[in-house]
Amino acid sequence: MSARQDILNAVRAGLGRKPLEPAPPVLLAIRACEAQERIASLLRCAGVLAANTHHACSAADAREYVARAMNGRTAVASNAPFLRECGITGLANVRTGITDREELRAVCAGAGCGITSADYALADTGTLVMLSSLEEARMISLLPPAHIAIVPAGRILTGLDELLTILPKPADRTSSMVLITGPSRTGDIEQNLVRGVHGPGEVHVVVI
Repeated sequence: MSARQDILNAVRAGLGRKPLEPAPPVLLAIRACEAQERIASLLRCAGVLAANTHHACSAADAREYVARAMNGRTAVASNAPFLRECGITGLANVRTGITDREELRAVCAGAGCGITSADYALADTGTLVMLSSLEEARMISLLPPAHIAIVPAGRILTGLDELLTILPKPADRTSSMVLITGPSRTGDIEQNLVRGVHGPGEVHVVVI
């Protein structure tokens, strides 16, 4: 018997399963959760993870928050229709409507903030779910040092189980699904935590 089989058999034994026994089905559990509870949980969990949060009462309120968060920095915004509806793309110093990949890369590399919407958000972990597309280019949320996400309250799900119920096969819809839970964190061998090495060190979550 190979070392590989020894390892697999040990794992099966630890799980209380016999060799060649099929894996049990994965059961998804979605708990009942009112809209206001989802919003409060999303913002609370994101805040615990050092994200800046804001519950906007209107599109105008969200625009004012974004302008303050930019704090004089330049920004690049995704082509998400929701950002246009909210008037975010009309703010000063915000570039948008870029479709050429190389131009977008150059603009993102020089921008202080990336502004996106989010396809979904997970209330129980404060996570943003980004599906890469022509409307939501992946590099806008990952390359600038600050990421500002404007999320409609109707896209907030309870958690990962609900997401996988709605989107059981993400690869059928997008080439990349990114889950963003707070600012980028990296820990070295001495257990020193550093933010912003592999992604934005500053994250803002705005719910409308």
